[in-house]
Amino acid sequence: MIITISLVNGFQETVSQKIFSFWGHIRVEYKQGERSSTAEEISIVKNDTLLNAIKKNENVKSIHPFATRYAILKTNEEVEGVMVKGIESSYDFKNIKQFLKEGRWLQLNYSNYSKEIIISSHFSKLLKLKLNDAILIYFIRPDGSLRPDKLTIVGIYKTGIEMYDNSFALSDLRLIQKLNGWDSSKIGGYEIFLDDYSQMGKTSEELYNLDEFPSAWNTKTIYNLYPNIFDWLNMQNVTRNVLIVFMLLVAIINLITCILILVLERIRMVGVLKALGLSDWIVQKIFLRHVLIIASTGIFCGLILGLGLLFLQQQTGFITLQEEAYYMNTAAVKIVWWQIAIICISTFAICFAVLLIPSFLVKRINPVKSIQFR
Repeated sequence: MIITISLVNGFQETVSQKIFSFWGHIRVEYKQGERSSTAEEISIVKNDTLLNAIKKNENVKSIHPFATRYAILKTNEEVEGVMVKGIESSYDFKNIKQFLKEGRWLQLNYSNYSKEIIISSHFSKLLKLKLNDAILIYFIRPDGSLRPDKLTIVGIYKTGIEMYDNSFALSDLRLIQKLNGWDSSKIGGYEIFLDDYSQMGKTSEELYNLDEFPSAWNTKTIYNLYPNIFDWLNMQNVTRNVLIVFMLLVAIINLITCILILVLERIRMVGVLKALGLSDWIVQKIFLRHVLIIASTGIFCGLILGLGLLFLQQQTGFITLQEEAYYMNTAAVKIVWWQIAIICISTFAICFAVLLIPSFLVKRINPVKSIQFR
């Protein structure tokens, strides 16, 4: 039970953080009704008054402007479509530092726009590209014509999440603004990072209800943008609960069997003790104490073994996974101590309650017959 709940916690936490790290927890954009999460945004104008109001929210950690634009990556042999996400120099790359596999992050302090790009390992393999290669990237202009730009690959990332790795590249926001014919005040939206992601829904509603928030804009949590992934993650809770119930049933059945065997093996002893005048409850307590010692020893050994295996997994990652299916290449572990305590205490309490049932067999043992029992 300890291993099951810690692995499920780790899996949910790791996948959630990967999604949050790439797109933040909340996005502020122009209202567009029901649209694809990867569709280009309608431009909004930077609003410093709103920005300051958002930053005052105690759960907001940081906020960054962005914009996206579809483009075509072209080499001499291959052509692939990509969505380029433009970011500013204020962007905190610490959020996605775990994903960089080769090279470095973008340098965005040029007077004009940066001619650097970061692509995923998916595009690197598909287009046979490596670090410092120059690549032609074609953008569709507002008038419908194609405009080529030559960018240098300075980094290669991999999140393990296909919808990111197979779709996105990172570049300078000023490049997107130039291609769209926007001035420096126009952006696609804001992505907001929170201190406590469990408060996403509440914080999103609070920001939307700010007096400074424009009526034509909208806030959306990442839950709203990628509901299929989070529904899948929440389904793991059902699997976890079913497994824990089955494990608990096995433990209970084993303990009932244990005390039944102990009582049957000691029928003559029970008869002698009852013949000497001991009450049924005193004899019952002898068996209960003995079995509780067995249960306590089992719980303690299970706790040590379970935590030992979890710490070993954290250090070595000996349990591997297929990254394409699980979004990670090793099983992640998250130990929540209050959950471990509840498992141990609940198991002990349930076992004690269940053990009372077979101990009542003592009352039905006849002293005379049991002393003669062979």
